[in-house]
Amino acid sequence: MKKIRILCMLVSFVVFTACQEGAAKKVTNTSTTNATQVTPAAATADGPVMTFDKTSHDFGTISEGETVTTEFSFTNTGKADLIIVDARGSCGCTVPKYPKNVAIKPGESETITVSFDSSNKPGVQQKSVTLSANTSSGREMLRIKANVTPDPVKQQQRDAQARARQQN
Repeated sequence: MKKIRILCMLVSFVVFTACQEGAAKKVTNTSTTNATQVTPAAATADGPVMTFDKTSHDFGTISEGETVTTEFSFTNTGKADLIIVDARGSCGCTVPKYPKNVAIKPGESETITVSFDSSNKPGVQQKSVTLSANTSSGREMLRIKANVTPDPVKQQQRDAQARARQQN
C-alpha cells in the first residue's frame, strides 16, 4: 500500500511539472523586439539571415482553457535561400506552424504561426519555440507569454487535490 501511494505521488509530480520544466528560465527578455539585429558575423556571411518583425509576443491576460494564436513575420535578409528544417515548442501546449523545408529566397518574407493552449496552465506562462534553420547560428528563438486566469471549477479541484495530498 505504501509503495502504491509513493508511486501515485511520483506520477502526480511528473504530470504537474512536465510542461513547465525550465520554460520560464529560458525566457530572459519578454519585451517585444522590433527588427532583430543580426551579429556582424552573420551580416557579412553569404548565407541566409532571418530578420523578424518581433521575436516575442505577450498575449496579456487570457482565461484557462483558451487557445490563442500569434504570427511572427520574418524576411530572409541574407544572400542565400533560407530553409527551416524544424520548429519545436518548449511544451506540448505550444505548437508552431511554419514553412517546413521550403526554400525562402533572399528578400522574401514568410510567417510562423504559434498557438498556445492554456488548458491546465493557470498563472504566468512563458513558452518558447526553437527554429532549426540553415542560418549561421543554426537556431532562432521565438517567445510567447500569457497570464492565464484560472478556471474556478478546475481551481477548486486542484485545491481539493492539494488538501488531500497534505492530509496523507
